Amino acid sequence: MTMTRYALLGAGHRSQMYIDAITGDYADRAELVAISEPNPVRAAYAADHAVAAGAAAPSVWTPDRLEEMIAGERVDRVIICARDDLHAELIVRSLDAGADVVVEKPLTVDADSAAAIEDAVARTGRSVVLTFNYRYSPRNSALRQVIQDGLIGEVTSIDFSWMLDTKHGADYFRRWHREKVHSGGLLVHKSSHHFDLVNWWLRQEPRRVFASGGLRFYGADNAAARGLGVRPDRGTHEGEHDAFELDLRDDPRLKALYLDAEGHDGYLRDRDVFGEGITIEDNLALIVDYSGGATLSYSLNAHAPWEGYRVAVNGTLGRAELEVIERGAVLVDEGLHPVLDPSATDAGSAASLRPQGERLLVQRHWEEAVEVPIHSGAGGHGGGDALLLSDVFVGPADDPLGRPADWSDGVRSIAVGIAGNRSLETGLPVRVDQLGIRLLTQERP
Repeated sequence: MTMTRYALLGAGHRSQMYIDAITGDYADRAELVAISEPNPVRAAYAADHAVAAGAAAPSVWTPDRLEEMIAGERVDRVIICARDDLHAELIVRSLDAGADVVVEKPLTVDADSAAAIEDAVARTGRSVVLTFNYRYSPRNSALRQVIQDGLIGEVTSIDFSWMLDTKHGADYFRRWHREKVHSGGLLVHKSSHHFDLVNWWLRQEPRRVFASGGLRFYGADNAAARGLGVRPDRGTHEGEHDAFELDLRDDPRLKALYLDAEGHDGYLRDRDVFGEGITIEDNLALIVDYSGGATLSYSLNAHAPWEGYRVAVNGTLGRAELEVIERGAVLVDEGLHPVLDPSATDAGSAASLRPQGERLLVQRHWEEAVEVPIHSGAGGHGGGDALLLSDVFVGPADDPLGRPADWSDGVRSIAVGIAGNRSLETGLPVRVDQLGIRLLTQERP
């Protein structure tokens, strides 16, 4: 079997999933030969992680030597886990240097860089794979199947609400995501997952976006208005901590990746969510018109007391409703990312009024509602992560649901968020075909 030679661009927390896959289930076909990471502590941590799993030590490079690394290590494919605003440059440089690309969502953060990626793909003919793992989650796949089978007829509208709780949601306001120039805001960084789901469920193109929202809970001004008083600049400190503070010393991996590394680049992973300098929104609402006539109403809240989402899809023959409760309550003594077991009630409450779980209902006109089974497997996202990784490292099989995604799906997903950001700035609806990306002026075949 031919071995594919991989390089990892960015060695933060998310990169560990790919190192584990390359050194584990796909060690017979994939080899991690190089790591490109500007912070030497994180680079060493990733390299040591690969060696501990039994792999040969990958070489370590800095991003300014990307082309030299790809040529010298004969890299076939790069995996990009860098900061969102760095994706486009790394994608274009990698393609031009002769490597294919696997990239974490979002593809990039603005229209100009998306157009640059489009040009690079056309120029080189190389591939860019987007890892939209939400498509592979059994519950989301089940809803796609319901729509695809025509059980509710032609889709007329979707109502989609996503709740990020005060543990997960708050974390976007501690780190680089809090600055829109780096992340595109939650409409691009987080919601690109959700907009991709809608695009994929509908098989329609987003056409026009109107957005409203703002920073209404986190940030210094909101803290002052609620009388929260003087707060420490970061969560890693001596003395008492409140529930919004993250002390990096409490998590060995975060300590090793960030606290022990901050002397090299000054990056702080544990900034106060009620501090100065936050330029993203925490409450958002959008109306999106689609090419086939459907309308999406979408909302995102980043300070909810529970985490999950609700989707209602209206069609000409009925309605489908998906409710997912990923965490029914945030409890003060939990870790940053406690393990969520969909089969269990929430920690500390044997009879929670909001137990973790998921349910998909379909109700056709003139009929009672029926529950559609959701067949989950082992591992992350109900077994969806394993399916995604197989498509990445083995290659996509014939999939009747069309789950594998490429750069064009990435463009369509961020287009909604980019147009939404422009709408927030102008107070006006924005057409996606005016963003300056050729793909968005064309109908999907």
